[in-house]
Amino acid sequence: MPKSLFGFVFLMGRHHQIAIAALSVVLFLAGTAPLEVQRRIINAATAGAPYQAILVLVLAYLGLVLLEGLTKLMLNIYRGWIGEVAVRWLRKSALAASERSSEGPVDALAEGVQLSIIIAEAESVGGFVGTSISEPLLQAGILVAVGSYMIYLQPLMALAVAVVFFPQIGFVPLMQSAINRRVETKITVMRHVSQSMVQHVATNDAFEAQGDRVERLFSLNMSIYKIKFTMNFMMNLMTQLGYAGIFALGGYYVVTGKTEIGTVVAFISGLSKVRDPWGELIDWYRDLRVTQVKYAMIRNANTDAVSQDEAFIDDTPAAADAMKA
Repeated sequence: MPKSLFGFVFLMGRHHQIAIAALSVVLFLAGTAPLEVQRRIINAATAGAPYQAILVLVLAYLGLVLLEGLTKLMLNIYRGWIGEVAVRWLRKSALAASERSSEGPVDALAEGVQLSIIIAEAESVGGFVGTSISEPLLQAGILVAVGSYMIYLQPLMALAVAVVFFPQIGFVPLMQSAINRRVETKITVMRHVSQSMVQHVATNDAFEAQGDRVERLFSLNMSIYKIKFTMNFMMNLMTQLGYAGIFALGGYYVVTGKTEIGTVVAFISGLSKVRDPWGELIDWYRDLRVTQVKYAMIRNANTDAVSQDEAFIDDTPAAADAMKA
């Protein structure tokens, strides 16, 4: 297995990643156009434009939305397929390592680790392969495109919206690091649970140890939930402050005649367009950090399995020679 997570991503197919990235570019470019059409519809309606002109704009809006939706459908299916290909590869790799190790002395810990990889760990690592490159490209592209459009319409209002997101650059990495530490501990505990199940040791101490591990998993999961949902709460609060800024500043500009009502509506829609990709980008970053931890543990487990297998093969001829002597 490659040393890094992104080495594994490219192992699964560079040309697929290029194709997915191209679809992502089309999607974020198509996602900005409806904002301008929406603004023109509202301004045309408030200015008393002919209904036929408004209807043409509405049809153009529907066409753009349909294009965006179909492109996103294709992108999601493609990413899901490449992710499942990676999951299948990891599971087959773990099965192959398990088969090799079965030829030598049975190691309950190794079997428990391989069982955990096949059943649970491969799913999240392989699933990340499909979104590893296209997701940040798509969401960052939407942020840049929509942000540039908002700056073009009203720079001061765009600045007020941007300030809202700055604090998240500080607290998100810190809270995610805390989650990562708990995820690594959780994977280790789950592997010990699998090891104990493979050993089939039916003693009171073994049952008590398994019970302690289950309680440990419960505590770790609750700790992760608390950090994760606190992070979500803080991010949502920042977004609502952005809406408040648009209402306050936009209302002032409309009252003083410095901007049109359509611009304020476009900013409200624009903030929704920015909020979603920003949240998706944060989720991708969180998945990246967690998946890097999981991938490293899977790679180390497979490397250890291969090393043990090679050591057993090396020792077997020596043992046979000793028996002959």
